[in-house]
Amino acid sequence: MENFLNLMYFFGDTPAGDDLVGITFWIGTMAMMAASAFFFLSMNSVDAKWRTSILVSGLITFIAAVHYMYMRDAHAAGDNTVVFRYVDWILTVPLMCVEFYLILKGAGATTKHLKHLVVASTIMLVTGYVGEAGLGNAAMWGLFSGLAYFYIVYMIKFGELAKLAASAGGAVQSAHNTLCLFVIIGWAIYPIGYMAGTDGWYDFIDAFVPNMEVIYNIGDSINKIGFGLVVYNLAVSK
Repeated sequence: MENFLNLMYFFGDTPAGDDLVGITFWIGTMAMMAASAFFFLSMNSVDAKWRTSILVSGLITFIAAVHYMYMRDAHAAGDNTVVFRYVDWILTVPLMCVEFYLILKGAGATTKHLKHLVVASTIMLVTGYVGEAGLGNAAMWGLFSGLAYFYIVYMIKFGELAKLAASAGGAVQSAHNTLCLFVIIGWAIYPIGYMAGTDGWYDFIDAFVPNMEVIYNIGDSINKIGFGLVVYNLAVSK
């Protein structure tokens, strides 16, 4: 019982039963902590060439779990969580892009590809924060963020990285294609959230979108854990 109480103290109090946002923060924290433990403990069970990929997967979910604890506390205090989310994303999203480079490195991916992915993801997030935080015109900065996102999609789905994945074939191509689906479909929650969270041209979307915090929490957990599981499945299949 004492160990359980210590664990509860570390992770904070559980949210009230009618606080759906708080509950999803709690579940997201637990899920990503568990995923981190799984990825870290699995590193020695895969071939050495995939261990960095598994390590990055664990870092992504661990960083997210830590930020979710802070966001949960901010939510409980009635504070805005936008800054915490973007600090989380500025660390984890480029790492998710790194996974494309790592799994295609053996097929010919270079540091040039890595640089382009990381720079594009950073631009996407910085411009998105400027718009969502009200530091500039939401529509204009949202456009810049969207262009960076579509550049990432082009690189992995139609550009050089897609061609490298096709040349690798087999499990590598399958893993690459699945990660592409996460980016194209799973990451779609972020521009929707951006539009719902900014004033101006996007006000109309409020009538169609429920609480974005809940959608962010669920989608974020699925995207980040899912990315890692795809990489893990590739590693064990090899």
